[in-house]
Amino acid sequence: TLDRQKRAFYTAAYQVDGKSPIVRCEDVDKYQTVGQIDQPSTRVIFNPGGTNERFAKQFLPHATQVVYPDNVTIFKQILAGKADVMVTDASETLLQQKLNPGLCSVHPDKPFQYGEKAWLVPRGDVVFQ
Repeated sequence: TLDRQKRAFYTAAYQVDGKSPIVRCEDVDKYQTVGQIDQPSTRVIFNPGGTNERFAKQFLPHATQVVYPDNVTIFKQILAGKADVMVTDASETLLQQKLNPGLCSVHPDKPFQYGEKAWLVPRGDVVFQ
């Protein structure tokens, strides 16, 4: 927003990232593309109010969308069979597959879209530029 730009700025990007699926390992081949995921029979889970929700609503309108409020335990819902896919930052899928045996990141090296990670810092804070 303009108000945010007046008070802060983003540093140079420190990582290239993008949205990738994470699924139960036995389903990796089933959910490779947006077209495969965007089916009424696919339950896509996301937390409300963030970029994962925006991605799901924009690119997965035909999938069954499951809003889950707890971002800490959301991945357990996939393991428990209450959802099939979460599309989130590729970097997060790599971490979550380590923390949650049975979940696998799907092509994190080739995300569905391009994104960058940077720090939001107070305007005038030249140390972090």
